Order: sequence, then structure tokens, then C-alpha cells
Amino acid sequence: MRIHRVHTHLALEPGKEVTIEGRAAHYLGRVLRVTANDRIVLFNGDGHDYVAEWVRAGKGEIVLSLTSRLPAVREPGIEITVVQAISRGERMDQTLQKCTELGANCFQPLLSERVEVKLRADKLAKRMEHWRGVVVSACEQSGRAVVPEVRQPLELHEWLTANQDDARLVLVPGAEMPLSRIEFTGSVQLVVGPEGGFSDSEIRQMALHGVRGASLGPRILRTETAAPAALAVIQALAGDFTP
Repeated sequence: MRIHRVHTHLALEPGKEVTIEGRAAHYLGRVLRVTANDRIVLFNGDGHDYVAEWVRAGKGEIVLSLTSRLPAVREPGIEITVVQAISRGERMDQTLQKCTELGANCFQPLLSERVEVKLRADKLAKRMEHWRGVVVSACEQSGRAVVPEVRQPLELHEWLTANQDDARLVLVPGAEMPLSRIEFTGSVQLVVGPEGGFSDSEIRQMALHGVRGASLGPRILRTETAAPAALAVIQALAGDFTP
């Protein structure tokens, strides 16, 4: 029996029927071609999975009956916000996708000196919708039932004056402190630079605001590689990769 896992914004409760429309209905009906023999799992971000049975299909919609509520894959013990300087196209998508799979709790897109992406007001809403779609798809694939938040982009100076209670780290090639030697508890904000890296003045500015520099080793990683690699290190140190 095939199992299909799909996100919805609907309220979910065992014993009730729900009508799936829009993207999810198209995905189930036209792409996956679900039938009464397929097992469907829905989630809406409340931390649970819901087993559903196919009831009937109409024009642009599918009716499902919710049969049970299941505990989903547990969330990491440490909350990680990925503060990612905005990169171009697929590079940003890869960061969002892989970090979601690895357990990131939140994404804070960042505008810095060397960010080449220009987000005009008329395109920002579409870009945010796209990024959130990437995160939802990664949750569907990875088994997560909590959807990470994707926040509105901030300028570096705006971010520096907010959320100062969390531990804040910036990945800096050649930093004296290896990421693997840092003890992680509670929550952490991990800052990753753009394709050209942060400028020296930005690094100094972050240091003045208590953001510590950390290194991922002797090699310089691409911006889309750095955040997932760092998350894997942090999660391993925090015990997320153990049964």
C-alpha cells in the first residue's frame, strides 16, 4: 500500500471528513492519482499526523475521512533559527529544503551588503509564498509535522537589535572557535553569509552586538552548503541523530 503525506491548512480531527482543494487536491488527484487503496496522511502543523481514507473526488476537490491521529516525528531538542543572507534562486531553495529536513525551527532571510537579490515590494509576496512552499514540501517528504516559520526579510542592522536573548553565531571561515566545540542548549540563531560572504565591517558590527564567530573547518563552503552542514553538526552534538 502506498502512503502519501500532504500538508493542509484545514483543522483536522479524527472521525470527521475534510474536503481538500487547490494545490493539495491537484497533487493527490492528478499527480499521485490516489485511489481507495492508498493510505493518505495529512498534517497541518499542529505536531500530529492524521491518517485519512479516500471517500470521493469531485471537480477540483477530494473528500477524505480522518480515521486516527498519530504522533509524528519528534522535533529536535534545540530550536535553531537559520538567519540566511538571501541567495539567488535554487541556492536559497536548497538552504530552506535541506535545513527543514535537518530540523530547523525557523528561517530569517537577511539582507546584507553583498546580497545580490533585489526584493522589490511587488515581488516580495510571491517570493515569500514560494519559500514557504519549499519548506512545506520538505516537511511532507521528511515526516515533520511542525512547519518552520519563514519570516519577512530584515536588514542586518534590524536583526542585530532584535532577539538578543538567544545565543547567536555567525559562520566565519578561519574563526578560532570550531562549531564542534560549542555547547548548544535551548535555542540558537545561526547566521550564514551570502555568496560573497559578509564584509569585514559587518563581521565587526556583529561582534559588537555579541554575535560569536564559528568555523566549520578548513574549507570554504558555498552559502547553500554552509547552513545544512552546520545544522548537521549542531544536531549531532545535541543528540538529535541518536535513537
